[in-house]
Amino acid sequence: MPGPLLTVTINESYRQGFSAAPRLVAGHAVLEGGMVVLLGFGLEQIITNTIFFGVVAILGGIYLFWMGLDMVRAVRDGRLSLDLESHAGKRIGPFTAGFTISLANPYWSLWWATFGVSYLGRSLQHGIPGAAFFYAGHISADIIWYFLVALLVVSGRRFLSDRLYHLIIVASGGLLLLLGPKFIADGLVKLAG
Repeated sequence: MPGPLLTVTINESYRQGFSAAPRLVAGHAVLEGGMVVLLGFGLEQIITNTIFFGVVAILGGIYLFWMGLDMVRAVRDGRLSLDLESHAGKRIGPFTAGFTISLANPYWSLWWATFGVSYLGRSLQHGIPGAAFFYAGHISADIIWYFLVALLVVSGRRFLSDRLYHLIIVASGGLLLLLGPKFIADGLVKLAG
């Protein structure tokens, strides 16, 4: 999902070059490592509770639907632009940005409360090595994705246009418009069961 970390990766790669991507991913990886540890020590007992899951799924579904609708409307109304140089004065450093942007992203919390806890639970059946492999695989996927994005930004700046950005956002928003009701339905089933 094109979100805050992707936007920051595009912006920082545009401004600082490819070297920004490893620092952004490192900040994100530290936060995710902390989440894996917390879940491993019992936080999953709270977030895997049927009532908790149902409520989060319903609220998350409503939020996803609203975000998808907002994304599509933002493109339609011309409120969205990929102005890569507009954030020149806002500097907290790529590592800190990777950490804080991920933490502030509601999609990050929702992912860990649903898919993340499920995958981690399966991996914990193999003990700490299973959780370590899950984390390594998950972070490897992030590294591949964000490094690819940074490489594309650095090597293909002239191809990144508002039009392409708008198409990506509309497609992603459309997906959220489909996922939102699915999350709501899943939450209602959990609460009813």
